[in-house]
Amino acid sequence: MSNTTEPVVIVGGGQSGLAAARAARDCGLRPLVLEAGDRPAGSWPHYYDSLTVFSPAGYSSMPGMPFGGDPDRYPTRDETVAYLERYAAGLDVEIRTNTTVQSVEAGEHGFTVQTADGRRIDAAGVVAASGSFSRPYVPELPGLEGFGGEVLHVADYRNPKPYAGRRVVVVGGGNSGVQVGYELSEVATVTLATRAPLTFLPQRTRGKDLHYWLRTLGFDDLPPAWLARIVTGPLVLDTGRYQAAFDSGRLDRRPMFATLDGDRIVWADGTRERVDVVLFATGYRPSLEYLRGLGAFDPNGMPVHSGGISLTHPGLVYVGLEFQRSFSSNTLRGASRDADYVMAPLAAHVQGAAAAGSL
Repeated sequence: MSNTTEPVVIVGGGQSGLAAARAARDCGLRPLVLEAGDRPAGSWPHYYDSLTVFSPAGYSSMPGMPFGGDPDRYPTRDETVAYLERYAAGLDVEIRTNTTVQSVEAGEHGFTVQTADGRRIDAAGVVAASGSFSRPYVPELPGLEGFGGEVLHVADYRNPKPYAGRRVVVVGGGNSGVQVGYELSEVATVTLATRAPLTFLPQRTRGKDLHYWLRTLGFDDLPPAWLARIVTGPLVLDTGRYQAAFDSGRLDRRPMFATLDGDRIVWADGTRERVDVVLFATGYRPSLEYLRGLGAFDPNGMPVHSGGISLTHPGLVYVGLEFQRSFSSNTLRGASRDADYVMAPLAAHVQGAAAAGSL
């Protein structure tokens, strides 16, 4: 396919944006990647120190460039940053770092992208691949505003050293909540507060990582609804050490507390306990504020789409939304498949508009 006159602008230069750039290039489009950070690695440089990829290196590589090293290892945060930077360097597409997108508007050539430094870019199509890290979600809880201890989200957590000897309650029990709670329990007294019991999923079965079975049995291609049918609580991938930590009493899990009162938590059974730190591992919301003026959201502020293809604006697609098309959609191993899925109709739209003379 031939290149279009105007670029397709990709907002975000992390794993989803780079996957979209590769897919756009392969479809004959001219992608321009705009990344708010100082390097094309998205939110990975800002995660907590001990974070590792939840899938092995052999299942986390992006098309065209293996992760390298032992395919059964779980790459660290810093390894992943380096990998993404190498991947970006080999794409042969334009990537502008330190460029924050302020708004996207309907324009004469499809869309007009306004950046925070005052530049306006005409775009034949827009890929929203900005992830969610800049919008950590903290639920409204009774007494939270007046809590006398420290409150933080896992987005602001780096390592356990500042919390030695303190009483910590982690709100939320997914992979990040359990991983952070586990390492905090080395130096602090830690409880996980969740609305439902945890569901532990073995990381390895019959000598194979879970992701081998997901791919082999076809679960990677199923819509996210299949997971809701079999899982009733927070899902945690576990080699056995997390379950053992709960069994031994190193960690404990309690039903969600009723309220916060000064420097104390009031548990569901009425017990009051002094707490130093409340750490929220409650996830994120899509970082898509630049689309608000476009009218691309539903009344709850979520993008209106089908599998990542906007239902409100032709030429607008998404990559990296949680559960966009599958369980793995916003992960290293899932972003490229979703990018391929949305890029073919985007390319057809852009080239159709060009042929009709509207670009």
